[in-house]
Amino acid sequence: MDLDEFKTRNAPKEGGDVFQLENSKLLDVNVNGSVMAKAGSMIAYEGDISFEQKSSGGLTGMLKKKATGEGSTMMKASGNGQLFLADEGKNVQVIELDPGEEISVNGNDVLAFEDRVEWDIKTISSISGASAGGMFNVFLKGPGFVAITTHGDPLVLETPVRTDPQATVAWSGNVSPGSHRDMNLKSFIGKTSGETFQLDFGQPGGWVIVQPYEEVGPEQ
Repeated sequence: MDLDEFKTRNAPKEGGDVFQLENSKLLDVNVNGSVMAKAGSMIAYEGDISFEQKSSGGLTGMLKKKATGEGSTMMKASGNGQLFLADEGKNVQVIELDPGEEISVNGNDVLAFEDRVEWDIKTISSISGASAGGMFNVFLKGPGFVAITTHGDPLVLETPVRTDPQATVAWSGNVSPGSHRDMNLKSFIGKTSGETFQLDFGQPGGWVIVQPYEEVGPEQ
């Protein structure tokens, strides 16, 4: 294709919601006020937008991040313009939360959410002390748009279900995981993995998002 055709085909889309996908790996946010985004995810912006790093829960949230190393440091983008976000080529999934609707997301998989969405970093006490990427999650409560990232296309499973913690991205706010260990598998695998330790979502009526990829852990 010639240059003009290339420019036209890959130009930003016009109109749309506050959060819209430019493609499967790139999020376009219409900023009119402020929005929360994963620190370091900005690839470009148009207009007048400023950035400020944030930690959930003030000093408590900052201490929690320092103690755990979980990757949930956020930045606040404020102003007016178009903000373009991406995270290491991962696929972007946009979810609209209704008022009071809650989702728990692995801190490393949160890309952005509207400033009106309530958020906090919480410890999953039922699996405290276990080696799992889901121990410290970001809890998001609607209303508002939320963008999360996945390696490849996600799979949404109804509960009850058991999942590999390193492949688990998020789950609905009405369920909370416990832990399950399969000691029979450990003898021939020879290492700790999602096959020997699983997140156990025993309550019915919820759902869990998994991805076709095992993340070793959150970014430092």
